[in-house]
Amino acid sequence: VQFVESGGGVVQPGGSLRLSCAASGFTFSSYDMTWARQRPGKGPEWVSSINSNGNTTRYAGFLKGRFTISRDNAKNTLYLEMYNLRTEDTALYYCARGKMYRDYEVRVGQGTQVTVSL
Repeated sequence: VQFVESGGGVVQPGGSLRLSCAASGFTFSSYDMTWARQRPGKGPEWVSSINSNGNTTRYAGFLKGRFTISRDNAKNTLYLEMYNLRTEDTALYYCARGKMYRDYEVRVGQGTQVTVSL
């Protein structure tokens, strides 16, 4: 199982980013997928999950509708569109196979850093 996350960067509060996660080493279309994040000094935090065919999504309550998860099974790629970013969204974002804590507790890929700062 391999993941290559990309799309992070430095943005001002209120800005937007689109993260991507290229997956390989397994049948991507058969698995639920998750975005998680790790903020400085904190443990893994669940952000959002999507089911295998993309028609069911779930989001952490603190997001308040600011993020959108999606996937393209033909491209083996998971996405996270992030809007109205806040300073507290600063974190290392990464993807995981599955939707349970044990699935995202340990980061597999290198993650992509999102920094929200004036």
